[in-house]
Amino acid sequence: MFIHLGNDILIPAQSLIAIINIKDPWSEDIQDVLDLAEMEHKLVNVSAQEKKKALVICDDRVYFSPISSQTLLKRANIF
Repeated sequence: MFIHLGNDILIPAQSLIAIINIKDPWSEDIQDVLDLAEMEHKLVNVSAQEKKKALVICDDRVYFSPISSQTLLKRANIF
């Protein structure tokens, strides 16, 4: 099963670790995750010009998504 993160980006559901609701300014912990992912060239901005609403952490990448964390959770069938 795959989860659509927006802008034609799909990830395998089994690679999903966390979906985090984000808003500016975000916490220092989230900033640490983003800094590490960016340093390792594993940060993918799916949002393009849209507002970043969720941070999706997978086993190999970290994604900014323009889709709300609640919608992404429903797509992942976690409920």
